[in-house]
Amino acid sequence: MKGVVGVVGQDVSGRGEPSVQDEGGFASRDVLAVALGELARSLQKETDADAILHKIVGAAIDLIPGVEEGSISTVQARRHVISRAPSNETAARLDTLQNEAGEGPCLDAIWKQRTVRVPDMGTEPRWPHFSALAAEAGAGSMLCFQLYVEGDNLGALNLYSTRPHTFTDESEHVGLVVAAHAAVGYAEAVKIDHLETALQSRDLIGQAKGILMERHKIPADQAFGILNRASSESNIKLHEIAQRTVDTGEVPTHQRPGQPR
Repeated sequence: MKGVVGVVGQDVSGRGEPSVQDEGGFASRDVLAVALGELARSLQKETDADAILHKIVGAAIDLIPGVEEGSISTVQARRHVISRAPSNETAARLDTLQNEAGEGPCLDAIWKQRTVRVPDMGTEPRWPHFSALAAEAGAGSMLCFQLYVEGDNLGALNLYSTRPHTFTDESEHVGLVVAAHAAVGYAEAVKIDHLETALQSRDLIGQAKGILMERHKIPADQAFGILNRASSESNIKLHEIAQRTVDTGEVPTHQRPGQPR
């Protein structure tokens, strides 16, 4: 599928706009529809968040001209880069280098809300520290797309080549279409992550309640009240209090059931 061309309209919101290198020298042809339709259906059937992200990265490698490896990055605290679904160790390493350097194209793609193209990592002046590290790690050129859905910044799709001057206007135009589909899939993966976390917390709290009910012969609502009160008094999240109770079998405060407050 490498080298497939697609049609991309102008983004009236200004989000994810093309990079400064894009001069519009790309003739549009609508032949991405079938491949993207297959990708969308594949993502809809998937219930595992990591599998969704790996499929997104795999589709980007297959569909976007010039791409050799890729990953998805999320940013916490505006600077800390979390690498997800890297296609190989080099892609993961390049994400880590951006975190260590505190600069790089994926950070710009996320916070400046646009596409970032790096023609030659060896001569790239925008992020001198990261560029030197990335070139040493084997990156010749990069292409990063912001991922967003309904106004929410989700992260960046990071694409790499070992050769400089690999990515063209065609790469960007096809990449923008793929990134739009990727953002929807990524948003679904985030929902799955949140749901799994919520279910795990619910199960953990249930286990902790059961321990307190059995050990102290108290009803469920009183057991939950003890856990909730311990969370409030200690300023520790409820699921962490529950984990301590499951691990130790102890009431997570100095106060025992039946003691006056």
